[in-house]
Amino acid sequence: MKSKEQATDLKLLVVEDDLAGLELMAEVFRSLQAEVRTISESKKAASLINREKFDGIFLDLEMPGLHGLELARLIRNSSWNKTTPIIIVTGQDDRKTMQQAFAAGATFFLQKPVDRQKLLSLFRVVRGGLLESRRRHLRVPLQTEITCTAGTRSLRGRSWNLSLGGMQIEVEGLQTGQTLRVSFQLPVSEVAIEAEGQVAWVNPNRQGVRFTNVGEASSQAIRTFVGEEHS
Repeated sequence: MKSKEQATDLKLLVVEDDLAGLELMAEVFRSLQAEVRTISESKKAASLINREKFDGIFLDLEMPGLHGLELARLIRNSSWNKTTPIIIVTGQDDRKTMQQAFAAGATFFLQKPVDRQKLLSLFRVVRGGLLESRRRHLRVPLQTEITCTAGTRSLRGRSWNLSLGGMQIEVEGLQTGQTLRVSFQLPVSEVAIEAEGQVAWVNPNRQGVRFTNVGEASSQAIRTFVGEEHS
């Protein structure tokens, strides 16, 4: 049985050019049952964040080649990890650095020097947020008819998948940034879902919708559906 402190198979990325620190973080997180990817070069990490989704990213600030602040901005602009929690690892504790890091997209801070106890303490703090972020963006297949209401227009199409935070759909005539209301019915339970959202991206075959307002009943029905489909 896993202890309450364990990572429940969280997928973590650790970007650190100090090899001793990199190895220590990897060892501690793996002991908590996390899947850990380690990278010592920030430019390689910049490529990886556009190919794989992570539940949390531990990011050193002072790295050669590509500074940690710039990498954090790239993460926030990536299609895979724009909402992934970022834990900044730094020896600096001045207010200006913290403000810059938060402005670049940081979620938490880990102060250097790093040791095992400090990592365990931080993990207890951030674990819930990492798991909630993963649940929010976990997508399950959902192919059903949907209706999108954008202004005075009513557009019909179909969905491809669903998460707590949004869905991928196939509806002609949508544009990036457009606000709309999405209506559909969940299979089996036949619960009718109403959600307000915004078109996050558009390609020739699919569109991504990020939910901005979901009623309590619809939110609970989606949470139940995603949980049952993933179990």
